[in-house]
Amino acid sequence: MTELVTAGADLPRLRELNSLSVVRALRAHPPATVTELSQRTGLSRPAVDVIAQGLVTDGWASLLEPGANSVVGRPARRYQFRATAGHVIGVDVGAHKVLALIADLDGNIVRSLRHSVAADAGPAARLAELDAVVNACLSEAGMTPSDIWAVTVGVTGAVDAAGRTSFFTPLPGWQNVDLTAHLGGRFACPILVENDCKLATLAERWKGAASDANDIVYVLAGMRTGAGLIIDGILRRGFGGAAGELGALKQVRWLDAPAHLQNCPGVPGTVGPDDAAAWVFNAAREGDKAARRAVNRYVKDLAVGTAALVLTLDPQVVIFGGGFSRSADLMLDPLRRELERLCLRMPEVRASTLGADAVALGALKLALNEVDDRLFSAGLSAPVAPRRAATPASSG
Repeated sequence: MTELVTAGADLPRLRELNSLSVVRALRAHPPATVTELSQRTGLSRPAVDVIAQGLVTDGWASLLEPGANSVVGRPARRYQFRATAGHVIGVDVGAHKVLALIADLDGNIVRSLRHSVAADAGPAARLAELDAVVNACLSEAGMTPSDIWAVTVGVTGAVDAAGRTSFFTPLPGWQNVDLTAHLGGRFACPILVENDCKLATLAERWKGAASDANDIVYVLAGMRTGAGLIIDGILRRGFGGAAGELGALKQVRWLDAPAHLQNCPGVPGTVGPDDAAAWVFNAAREGDKAARRAVNRYVKDLAVGTAALVLTLDPQVVIFGGGFSRSADLMLDPLRRELERLCLRMPEVRASTLGADAVALGALKLALNEVDDRLFSAGLSAPVAPRRAATPASSG
């Protein structure tokens, strides 16, 4: 890119575009000298020097003075993107927990808080827990809602354009919950709502086991089975937000697959349905034959839907995630063998590296994407939290 010659009336906009170019060159990169920024942007060195100083004044960049160990001569100053200019919140509202993360604009987590929630909690109780976690997280970080530039909440179930789980959700009464309106009373910034599987997929590509891939099938394996899809580097939601909801097709057997674990012979009567799978996995590791059969039957059912997605999308990698991924040592090899039997081309199969934090991390990433979209499409003034649009922002 080179500096443009334009009419005098366009000079303010030209300066703004050049400033955006330098911010892009600083964003998600190590600190850089004026010369390095000039090479990245195609702008002249004198222009970059002036712009960089202006970005420091406006709060978009920080100046790193050379240390005592610098080379002989006049050492070059370095500039870095000031990630603490703003912060985002990612929340996972699950069946058993509410987890909130606050991160700066580089995705560095500055505060994390998790509260347990009863699986049968109604909307009012779950929303109250959500409020308590978010408020406590902000308080511990020394922040207020005005310091937050975007909020993303991950929920269980397909999320429609209005941010609601109107198709299906296992959370009691959650179909009618309007999270955008609920949080909008405190946050003026963009508020996004997205499906938990989709967010976990985003997180695995950002910080997890799929960071080298552009074509990903993520399988959430737990008491509920779901999938998230990234194709050509883009998270796919589908026309109505229900892409990847393969479990709705009963013939795929995802709905009934966990029953193999829950109904395994030998599970003590004192073990509840939510804990039966953990008991079975431990028993299988110890060589219990009934437990091993239950695990193998579960994997066979899981593989049917996974193979359907692999045959349809031909991904580079399949990520085995969700709560059951903690027992990937038992299931990954059998899953590979089943997919080799069912698929034309075998993708790599990897276990999630993010565990129970995947959804909240994906929520952070979606919030950061929203901030970047607004930052690089709007005017560049001093750092200030973006305002929410009059209509709910899309999470696609």
